[in-house]
Amino acid sequence: MVGLIATLAVMAAEEYLSAESFLEQSFDGEVPSVQRLWLTKELNAVIHDILGHDLGALRVRYWQLGERTAWILEEIGKEQPITTGFVVDGGALRDVRILIYRESRGWEVRYPSFTDQFKGVSLQPDRLLDRHIDGITGATMSVDALTRLARLALYFHARAVAESPR
Repeated sequence: MVGLIATLAVMAAEEYLSAESFLEQSFDGEVPSVQRLWLTKELNAVIHDILGHDLGALRVRYWQLGERTAWILEEIGKEQPITTGFVVDGGALRDVRILIYRESRGWEVRYPSFTDQFKGVSLQPDRLLDRHIDGITGATMSVDALTRLARLALYFHARAVAESPR
């Protein structure tokens, strides 16, 4: 029975876009080398403030070319992680793409009709988005997870750009 449940959970996961394709699209085919943002005690406190829990990692991988960064982050929707790609350019979200969706409900968040509303959004000093994100009936937890991840990607971007050599 446990094997059947695990199989069904794997079957529910759908990859919409590979990480490689996301990165190629994000940087017009010229993917920069991977960078690492080390999660300090201070950063972990902010992560906990944004997500409501720890990330459970020592570092986060990202890609940077000038003022553009790309992040592949995961957050639990209702029960399963949602793997999402974020492109931040000049401090504002340029693109949000669902790479892998594992939940049985709420998959509508993968469509551009939802993700496009993140374009141009930036982070306010209180670490909230500067624009309201409209929800989707039946996908509230997925919408909330993606909104938290967008906040995190924007915060990580600011830190990465501030720490990058000039």
